[in-house]
Amino acid sequence: MGLSLKHFGLENLRLRDTCDISDSSQTFIAGANARTLRVGILGLGYVGLPLAEAFIATGFSVIGFDVNTRKIDDLREGRSYIRHIGAERVQAMNATERLLVTTDISPLAEADALLICVPTPINAHREPDLSYVIKTSELIAQVLRRGQLVVLESTTYPGTTEEIIKPILEAGAGLKAGIDFGLAYSPEREDPGNLDYSTETIPKVVGAETPAERNMALALYGSFTQTVPVSDLRTAEAVKLMENIFRLINIGLVNELKFVFGGMGIDIWEVIDAARTKPFGFMPFYPGPGIGGHCIPIDPFYLTWKARAYGLSTRMIDLAGDISAALPRSVVETTAEALDHLLHKPLSSSNILIVGVAYKRNIDDMRESPAVPIMQYLSRRGAHVAYHDPHVPTTEHAKVKDTPNLRSTPWTEEALSAFDCAIIVTDHHGVDYELLLGTVPVVIDTRNATAKFAERYGHKIVKA
Repeated sequence: MGLSLKHFGLENLRLRDTCDISDSSQTFIAGANARTLRVGILGLGYVGLPLAEAFIATGFSVIGFDVNTRKIDDLREGRSYIRHIGAERVQAMNATERLLVTTDISPLAEADALLICVPTPINAHREPDLSYVIKTSELIAQVLRRGQLVVLESTTYPGTTEEIIKPILEAGAGLKAGIDFGLAYSPEREDPGNLDYSTETIPKVVGAETPAERNMALALYGSFTQTVPVSDLRTAEAVKLMENIFRLINIGLVNELKFVFGGMGIDIWEVIDAARTKPFGFMPFYPGPGIGGHCIPIDPFYLTWKARAYGLSTRMIDLAGDISAALPRSVVETTAEALDHLLHKPLSSSNILIVGVAYKRNIDDMRESPAVPIMQYLSRRGAHVAYHDPHVPTTEHAKVKDTPNLRSTPWTEEALSAFDCAIIVTDHHGVDYELLLGTVPVVIDTRNATAKFAERYGHKIVKA
């Protein structure tokens, strides 16, 4: 469903021109409390789309911008391109007539808040790629006006908002942050597929350089969730990095312990299950075939890069990253050894089924999934590789370099019987693992998904 700008009411400016952000902030805060602000969201992906939904549910009008015309067309027609956000949720947003989606930057001039929700990847050398943030900031500079609030939500290194975004906006618009417009940072904390927490129930950290700018952002986000104010932009940027570095290091630690305990004949999964009964001082992390998603494999290295500029080292981060990066190759080595030992068959002439290619269970997101390097390593060693994933019918949109597009193998006894070995990479719920164990000669289990079948099928299960 497409809406005209006139229908959406974009012909009127929301805030009066002012040269004092403190005065503008009071008008902004009043608008946030009354739910009369227009919220512009730049980037309608895994972060931006749920954020739009949260604001609309609270009563705000949202202008959603994305350069991907397919996304805009899908949203206008009530379709969803994110599996865990069903089409019915998109249709519900459209039904309010408070959602305008566009590839045209000009309507964003009428928004009161502009939230940047674009990717922040790293390159092959673990260096930040801020090209999406820079291009988006340049677009905002074309429409920026007095009284608006600009917030970066993308994860990045401390200093990005002040050192990169602020100069672009000030030079392009001829305005000053903290005087003419507000600038803040509030890191996204989305966890796709998590049924226990949503955008509305996850607290929002908010940082800015002045109390007026901070209060503007707190009023905006406080309209739908709890807020956590911090002293400045750099502190807020550091919060998200710390959260994901904590996870990276603990995942690296538990995977190292998996190898150590395994060499001693001790099952790491049994150790974790027992250790987690301690009601204090312990938080369980679980081993796996690698790390995936757009956060843990990427975000920590924004800090390592920035730390080098200060002459500082980040040895624990680097070590945890190296341990995790080596896991996919280790899975392949374990697979080769298992085939040789159990079937007396070389990897190069084996048919291998990857079970689960999303980066975590019950979602369709393949970003940085460890399944990808595992499939690449297997193919390079001559194995014939296929996959099954109930949430990923095809790898067409994954854009995996040097990997052909594949379609998910049917989960039937006939289809499974064609494989010599299966590697459980992602343990989706609802998968019949007993059928797998009863059909495929060797099963490499990286997630302990077959634990309850060990007594009957233990002779063909290999933990990796």
